[in-house]
Amino acid sequence: MAKARNNQSINVKGTEIALYRASGGEYISLTDMMKAKDGDFFIADWLRNRNTVEFLGIWERIHNPNFNYGGFATIKSRAGLNNYKISVKEWVEQTNAIGLTARAGRYGGTYAHKDIAFEFGMWISPEFKVYLIREFDRLKSAEVSRQSLEWNLQRTISKINYRIHTDAIKEHIIPPVVTKEQAKTIYASEADMLNVALFGKTAAEWRSANPAAKGNIRDEATLEQLIVLSNMESINALLIKQDLAQSGRLVQLNQVAIAQLTSLVGNRHIRKLNDGGDL
Repeated sequence: MAKARNNQSINVKGTEIALYRASGGEYISLTDMMKAKDGDFFIADWLRNRNTVEFLGIWERIHNPNFNYGGFATIKSRAGLNNYKISVKEWVEQTNAIGLTARAGRYGGTYAHKDIAFEFGMWISPEFKVYLIREFDRLKSAEVSRQSLEWNLQRTISKINYRIHTDAIKEHIIPPVVTKEQAKTIYASEADMLNVALFGKTAAEWRSANPAAKGNIRDEATLEQLIVLSNMESINALLIKQDLAQSGRLVQLNQVAIAQLTSLVGNRHIRKLNDGGDL
């Protein structure tokens, strides 16, 4: 399973439950969910149940191309027997499962993919399962809304500033009669000047250092960097109209990038800009 990121939590009827996102999807802490269960109950008790094993097997068959069906068949044949128990670690080792995982560290414990965690919620109580799904959906809806607002805002700003930027280049830099290819070269030169001011390298230098990347240098930019880039396009348009040479504009725009990123995200960007590294 890929390295987890974006640790979060939700509160379900007074119980704080950790989650994290991995390449396989959203995972929820069964260990935290257990705190809401009255009486003695262990994850191993749930895992040894035959219905649980069958459900997990179906889920893995759908989502996991590397699922070990031989190991699963052995577990299934013994599930439900009075003298049989299996831990999450043993389940993963014997079946190569991805739906359950044990994590160490600050957010340690047993985690399950959200589909499985919702099923586990029924073992806590039907009411708990309903509230778990509701709180999880509420968190995801809030994330989508926030990301959509940020993206739409930045998209609108970028379109406006890009037009201002290209108009200034057209009016003050490109000679009256040039070919389309010559115009593209000038536009590309100005775009790369902004790349150097913000990222410390040209688009070609970035591609050379990142041959496996699918996008370009700006596709990998953070939201803060895109905001600053939009501002720089607008400022560069004004500097072009003042007939400042590109070398002079580069210095000023680099100072703008440092100052604005400092305000947005702090001093860690300053160190990378000064070192000529990626942000």
